[in-house]
Amino acid sequence: MPAVLHEHCERCYAIGCQAPPRLSVGCVVIRCPNDCGASLHACKGDEHRLLCPNETVPCLNAGYGCPLSMPRHRRARHLEICPASVVSCSQEWNRWPVPDDDDPSFYRNVSQQSQRHLDVALALRDQELLFKSIKMKSVFPELTMTDPDDFDVEVTNLAEVMEEKANDTTSDTLDTESLGKFSSWEKIFTKEMNGCQQTSKNEAKKASASGRKIEPPRESSSRENGASGLAPWQDGVLEKLGKEANIGEYNMYLVHNGAMLINFGQLAACTPRERDFVYGSLEPIEVQSVRSFNIPSSYRAKRCRLKDPSREVKVAHQSVDTADLNVSEEDLPKCDEEVSATLLCCLEKEFKGHLISESAGLDGLYVNVGTQTYDFASAPFPARASLADVIVGKPPRLYLDTESESVTRRHNKSSSAFSHTCGLFFRRDEYPSHFRNVHADIQAGLGGWFLQRCPLAYLGCTFAQTRFQPGGQPAEVKYHPGVDKLVVRPHVPREPFEGIEASHHPDYLSQLPLEILQRVAGYLDTFTLSQLSQVSRPMREVCATLLQTRGMVSLKWEKKTYSHGGSSWKSRKKVWEFSSLFCPVERWCFSDSPSMADHLQRCSFYERERRTEPVSLGGLQEVSRETRH
Repeated sequence: MPAVLHEHCERCYAIGCQAPPRLSVGCVVIRCPNDCGASLHACKGDEHRLLCPNETVPCLNAGYGCPLSMPRHRRARHLEICPASVVSCSQEWNRWPVPDDDDPSFYRNVSQQSQRHLDVALALRDQELLFKSIKMKSVFPELTMTDPDDFDVEVTNLAEVMEEKANDTTSDTLDTESLGKFSSWEKIFTKEMNGCQQTSKNEAKKASASGRKIEPPRESSSRENGASGLAPWQDGVLEKLGKEANIGEYNMYLVHNGAMLINFGQLAACTPRERDFVYGSLEPIEVQSVRSFNIPSSYRAKRCRLKDPSREVKVAHQSVDTADLNVSEEDLPKCDEEVSATLLCCLEKEFKGHLISESAGLDGLYVNVGTQTYDFASAPFPARASLADVIVGKPPRLYLDTESESVTRRHNKSSSAFSHTCGLFFRRDEYPSHFRNVHADIQAGLGGWFLQRCPLAYLGCTFAQTRFQPGGQPAEVKYHPGVDKLVVRPHVPREPFEGIEASHHPDYLSQLPLEILQRVAGYLDTFTLSQLSQVSRPMREVCATLLQTRGMVSLKWEKKTYSHGGSSWKSRKKVWEFSSLFCPVERWCFSDSPSMADHLQRCSFYERERRTEPVSLGGLQEVSRETRH
């Protein structure tokens, strides 16, 4: 129970208070038990713990999995190394498809290599993720089989609609309800007519007072001849108004009395199809892009906007599809380049908002009919197939450019390229070194600075060499396809390990004392620790002791569905893991790779052309004539 503040202590802030302690009046002055230097009355102890800088409190990220507790004044500095303070790398870059006018020899040759360099390995990784994200149904719906699950859902929805219509008994009573509403409308119009009559009487009184004569309204005559009045409920009101009033007065009358004209049958709510500018039946159209809108089938343009039929240019459907070739569909050639055609269609949809072969309405009269321009040998595609599923079993090939361009928030994304995101998670203190080494140093320099390729690569040469290595111990940067990460592999001599088979060699490392293993593991980077933890159970236990200081923790969320149909997300457990950060490289140095000129001397794509015939130099004759003069 918190202490009750005394009447004296509530207003006393004196360090040397000498007031005698009395029951329910005051208490003694004490010093903070956490040695923060504060002096206060004893009844304010609980309140002081909420502000004491030396009070032990949990981390600010305790709700996100951090188990550490510390003095309050250390929480701000702890956030820099908090295992629950996890940052997601948002670096993005663009990759373009291989242009059609380029020589495909280089991309075909590098795809067949067993040991791939960094630029090719990263391009193949981005290509794999891209192919998995492209669904064939969204690109070629006419070449995709129907999903049975979608058919079941459609049948279920149709059955529900038919059941609702069968249970609906209100359609037979619509006419009865309309007749029942007639009395309500009659009361409204009677009140309106009485108001008009009262207004006429008031005008007559004013006119008599001023000596002016006004004829009273002749209601009986209008009743005798229904076509003589202009009330919305009288027959022939629109015909009479069209003869007596001009177009402005006619339109104003329709604006003010349009609703009553419709209710009394004087004006049709839906113009018949036989008349001009008709919407006989409105059909809902889902608008997905600027060109997916279709002109309703009930639309008919006004005659004033139609061209003169005598001057109309005769048009004909020519070369709109393969019917003009007089060739059967079985004899038409099949397209084997599913990847190139799919990427082209995806870029067209990204750039212009529609597919290549899609009908587009120019205006209310003309429509450009789109026809299918591709017919693949592997069609029809499964309903849920992606581009990666289509190319299964085919030889690997690189379809994306090896060079990439970084994208920042101040840079507009190019519509003719595919964007990729890093998306890796790191501790807050690890993120700066990851961004500097991976994205700024390595990835940004693969176009010729960090990785240098043969100048004749455009002809098909696949030679490349890495120009830089981490300073200090000799090492090289490699791409690990198993874990999909960039790693730094040190150069370790193989002589001490020659003749030793791993299957028959005992594990002496795991037999070392735990203190020595923890000491050795403390020098390893987090990526190496994540791999070491999968070697054996003893090594996993050693790496587990470093999780709070070197690892990161996150919450694993699971979706829970209730019996009433609702759902919610619950945090089930905490997941501890190591990030994929390799040892930070503070300095890069040039590697011992030879000059590119040495390679060009023996490059098979370097064809020398020796000229032995003399060639005249331009302007040489003019120079000789000037010297003679």
